[in-house]
Amino acid sequence: MTDSLSLPGHDWPELKPGWVWLCGAGPGDPGLLTLHAVNALRQADVVVYDALVQESILEWAPKAEHIYAGKRGGKPSAKQRDISLHLVELAREGKRVLRLKGGDPFVFGRGGEEAQTLIQHDIPVRIIPGISAGIGGLAYAGIPVTHRDVNQSVTFVTGHDQSGNTPQSLDWNAISRGSQVLVIYMGMKHLDQIMTSLLEAGRPSSEPVAIVTNATTDAQQVLETTLGSAVADVAASGLEPPAIICVGRSVLMRQVLDWQSLAKGEVPRNLDPLGRGRPAESA
Repeated sequence: MTDSLSLPGHDWPELKPGWVWLCGAGPGDPGLLTLHAVNALRQADVVVYDALVQESILEWAPKAEHIYAGKRGGKPSAKQRDISLHLVELAREGKRVLRLKGGDPFVFGRGGEEAQTLIQHDIPVRIIPGISAGIGGLAYAGIPVTHRDVNQSVTFVTGHDQSGNTPQSLDWNAISRGSQVLVIYMGMKHLDQIMTSLLEAGRPSSEPVAIVTNATTDAQQVLETTLGSAVADVAASGLEPPAIICVGRSVLMRQVLDWQSLAKGEVPRNLDPLGRGRPAESA
């Protein structure tokens, strides 16, 4: 696979010795890599990768050393400070270092912390954004995070903080009032607390909720439920993280936009999930 795709002519940046590139690998499907990511993988001497990076993506860097630095909640893992300092050490050895992170490195991915440490140690860096699971993962489930008949705002929230607990700094009342659609990363561990907080903040128990696990991969699963039933339905389903949770009426659009089911010849469940008749033609 590595030799079968040639990058088109372009002034592609060079990953120089002693540099660290912080790169987003996207939500899982290798086809969602950016060309800058492929370029980086081909040049790297060492790839330090996270738990959510698909192993097949590493095939683009067959000559590089592959170092696992995954962090998964509730499982033994390296401390963030140690990972950051290891990147410094590798760069100081004159290696071309690619730090490969799931999704986008600057969206709940600790990329900002790692870049800060590198710069504090005078290590040159380049940031390569990636497709975040909160957007790309939901798209693969047929859920648009914005739809002009549904929402004019969307809020991205993390389900836990550095301690592993639900962030105490989050004002669920304000979040509930201020955003029509919520996208929650890493929320499975504290799903009960998060759903309860939203209900107490005034969101209706009937509000649509979708939980997408292993988004964009062959193992992807999607559970459609409601705010009031989500905890029980997840427990009954046996779904496990990694997961993206979407709260809001945009979840209803999956009834017509579940493109993966359509590709298998299935018919949409509802061509008018919002109950508004035929959509107006775009101006």
